[in-house]
Amino acid sequence: MEDIVKIDDIDKKILHLLNEDGRMSYREISRKLGVSVGTVHNRVEKLMKNGVIKKFVPVIDHSKLGYKLTAIIGVRIKGGVLKNWEEKTAYHKNVLAIYDVTGEFDAILIGKFRDTSELDKFIKGLLKENDVQRTYTQTVLNIVKEDMTSSQML
Repeated sequence: MEDIVKIDDIDKKILHLLNEDGRMSYREISRKLGVSVGTVHNRVEKLMKNGVIKKFVPVIDHSKLGYKLTAIIGVRIKGGVLKNWEEKTAYHKNVLAIYDVTGEFDAILIGKFRDTSELDKFIKGLLKENDVQRTYTQTVLNIVKEDMTSSQML
């Protein structure tokens, strides 16, 4: 099990600011928080070293690129091969997330697709795989909240 990293209020405030604008300069953060630029630099380096900040990336609006269909797909896998199947499937261009879950399915995929025919092709491809026993697909009608980078729980 991973160690829990303890952070203080300054770290939380830095994370909130970077979550709002990942390109915000250390100087601007230091002004907003009333601390030195060196303090901000050291805190961000520590947060990166400890794995709290994994990387700095743009948040992409997939719908602007034509990926308007979100699907939640439950997958049942033959015993003993789940990890190998997940590692292979994780690299599919449409798969945004894979979760090991309890219950009827072994894994839940979150995928983005251009249209139903692209989703259909993806599902049929899954079902052709020897290790896949069953799938269950739900399409998302409305995205109420989708924020995988949220710092609100801090």
